[in-house]
Amino acid sequence: MRLKNKTAIVTGGASGIGEATAILMAQQGANVMIGDYNLEQAQAVAEDIKINGGRAEAMFLNAMEKESIKELIEKTVEIYGKLDVLHNNVGGTNPQADLDIVNMDEEEWHKGITRNLDSVMYGCRYAIPYMQKNGGGSIVNTASMAAFKGDFMRTVYGSAKAAVVNLTQYVAVQYGKQNIRCNAVAPGLIMTPAAQKHVPDFMKDLFIKFNVLPYHGEPKDIAYTVLFLASDESKFITGQTIEVEGGHYINNPTAPDMSVYSHK
Repeated sequence: MRLKNKTAIVTGGASGIGEATAILMAQQGANVMIGDYNLEQAQAVAEDIKINGGRAEAMFLNAMEKESIKELIEKTVEIYGKLDVLHNNVGGTNPQADLDIVNMDEEEWHKGITRNLDSVMYGCRYAIPYMQKNGGGSIVNTASMAAFKGDFMRTVYGSAKAAVVNLTQYVAVQYGKQNIRCNAVAPGLIMTPAAQKHVPDFMKDLFIKFNVLPYHGEPKDIAYTVLFLASDESKFITGQTIEVEGGHYINNPTAPDMSVYSHK
């Protein structure tokens, strides 16, 4: 019961990482509010939590609209009386439009910043006053390993996630003396239902090749990290981004191919 008597909001909680996090937080004693654009699926997750003895509610959330974010936070406090944990988990991109800097759809740039960065900023903006009244809290933002390395595509996604890493530090500095912590988790390729469906097999094979570990990440791998950062077990950790990526990015670029020779 690592989150006993705490109230937590999980945005993007209808599937994937958000769903795993919401379920795990509820199992660990939290009152959970699930916010998602897919309200029907969010309600299904909340119902599953209730059936298994937890407490959860679901609300429609359009993370592209600040008023929708504000409403989610206000309604959560109205239902549960307080707010202790916020997991800002909405994000993503359109790989057909989020291309290299010359060919990227300009509209996708603005949408990507709103989806991946503004949603986090407004989540923090509207949650912090309630955490101040509550004597503290923990904010956990979902960043990405795309924040740290360049690529041939996903330009706005990586740029926005890099800003999330920096924003996390700013929030941590500005509100730490009020016992409000802010950290981030940076996933690598995680086998969410969306990734299972949309990531081509050759890409999955490439990630296995470059991962230090011999398997892909799963939503629970991120959920357990978020749980740790949300709980009092991490009470002396703030402003940090924890990379959960199977060792994919620690390789010398030649290491995966060299390993073939070293094992002969």
